Amino acid sequence: MKRVFSLATILAVLAVPSLTMAQEGTADYNHGSVGIFADYFRFAPNGSSATNFVGFGARAGFNANRILQLEGEMNYDFERNFTTITNNGGTTTFTTTRLRPLTGLFGPKFQTPGPFKFFVTGKLGFINFTEGGAVTPGTVGNAISSVGGSGTHFAVYPGAGLEGFWGPFGLRVEVGDTMYFANGTHNNLRVTFGPQFRF
Repeated sequence: MKRVFSLATILAVLAVPSLTMAQEGTADYNHGSVGIFADYFRFAPNGSSATNFVGFGARAGFNANRILQLEGEMNYDFERNFTTITNNGGTTTFTTTRLRPLTGLFGPKFQTPGPFKFFVTGKLGFINFTEGGAVTPGTVGNAISSVGGSGTHFAVYPGAGLEGFWGPFGLRVEVGDTMYFANGTHNNLRVTFGPQFRF
């Protein structure tokens, strides 16, 4: 009987540190996350024609608990080239739009617990339309400084996605609708993908 008790005591003592380490391993990453992403933005201002923009952005989120994260993000889209072909098929013209969408959003993200998460989000913010040349820090800075001007519109963003983490590093994909309001509601598909780091 003493031998059985002694063996059970030894196993229990050995198990406690490993359980503690396992709990600490998951607790190490429960504060929040930061990430960068590439985005695809299908801009459809009048519903009949659309322009496909691509750009880059960054986001940061802080965990209120295991299910709720408060998140903010901003992204900037590049210029877009158009190709026009005449009716006779003999002339091709390349045109570059100078329009640059800049989007800033903030709101809650509701996520499943664990290293692989499904989430839904609903954010509020703005979309700002400016014109500019090549992408430089000055061009992006000018777009940010023009927020609040005539090209800025209130935006609502519902979305959903998946993210998976391997330790502190992960990947995230998200799909949503960037709705902005200017003489009516304008719906625009948005897809983002990029790496995440949780802490």
